[in-house]
Amino acid sequence: MNLLEKESLIEKASVDFEERTAQELIKYAAETFPSITLASSFGAEDVVLVDMLYKINPNVDIFYLDTDFHFKETYETIEKIKERYEGIKLVQVKPALTPEEQAEQYGDALWESSPDKCCDIRKVQPLTNTLGKYDAWITGIRRDQAPTRANSKKVEYDNKFGLVKFNPLASWTSDDVWNYIRENDVIYNPLHDQNYPSIGCLYCTRQVQEGEDPRAGRWSDTSKTECGLHK
Repeated sequence: MNLLEKESLIEKASVDFEERTAQELIKYAAETFPSITLASSFGAEDVVLVDMLYKINPNVDIFYLDTDFHFKETYETIEKIKERYEGIKLVQVKPALTPEEQAEQYGDALWESSPDKCCDIRKVQPLTNTLGKYDAWITGIRRDQAPTRANSKKVEYDNKFGLVKFNPLASWTSDDVWNYIRENDVIYNPLHDQNYPSIGCLYCTRQVQEGEDPRAGRWSDTSKTECGLHK
């Protein structure tokens, strides 16, 4: 499929699936692009997508970026996911540098001195290498998560990484996500119950206080709002 054909497919699918269910879009995505993957951080949206995708097509790769800096609760959630979904195809993706090598080259606590550089090394570069193996990817982006995501379409072309991007939950609210989790008994990160609506790395994520934006706990006290995985 050339780029022109992809653009036509994306435009039509974006309109066709705007009012259809997330499951219908996931099924369409997996059937249309056999070389597809789901990117999961095992946050609330992503565990919903893991549950949906496993029920629709358990043979699709689900990759996760292991930055080496996750909360222990995140690693425990991953192990519980493996136990719940027999045969699930979880692909661990690691940075090229170990934490020790990163500290040697760039100094200790790079996440403090240059959080963008830290995210680039531990997230963006590994993601870029991984996505180069696929024709499409599925993400847990929701439009109401942040102003930077407000214009996300259900289906779009990801110019940054050069492949088709599916956002099945783009029109969902937080209530929609948690209703699905409760109704389907989906495993989720227990940090969500401790005022962590958005969970990233240990050093760059804090609890959110009452009245704050749900993503206020990410890169707190900096101007940074995204890790660089999504435009």
